[in-house]
Amino acid sequence: MNQNLNAQQFYTRYAPMVFRRCNKLLGDKNSAADIVQELFAKVWEKRNSLNLDYPSSLLWRMATNMCLNHIRDRKRRGENISCDEAIAQIACTENFERETENRDILDRLFKRHPESSRTIAVLHFIDGMTLEEVAVEVKMSVAGVRKRLKTLKNSLTKLEAV
Repeated sequence: MNQNLNAQQFYTRYAPMVFRRCNKLLGDKNSAADIVQELFAKVWEKRNSLNLDYPSSLLWRMATNMCLNHIRDRKRRGENISCDEAIAQIACTENFERETENRDILDRLFKRHPESSRTIAVLHFIDGMTLEEVAVEVKMSVAGVRKRLKTLKNSLTKLEAV
């Protein structure tokens, strides 16, 4: 677990973000809640072998993969999947070469900033939360969130220029 958080604190802090991601992909709160429980059980089981330096990024990626697997399993069993689920599956199809390049840029970017900046970026750009919602989630002012995002954008511009 993150060095400063015990299991309950870790779950309390990150479960809402994971649930939002799962619910967005699955469109079903019950299935999303099941995936969240399963995900955190896996993280707890493998906590010593996982790199939890940036837990929000890892959890978001794990949630996406687990949801896509859930959708694929339902499709294999002959269950009807909604249009939204099919679109989510297509949208999340990975281009590994581009993803590797993007991950390298993001790793370099986030090494220069506090871990909370990564969380802010995920909540705003990936989960689609407003600045106000992000501010409440991370317990910062809206101006503070805006400043962090602006700083990240400036750093990214500099990285891309290199």
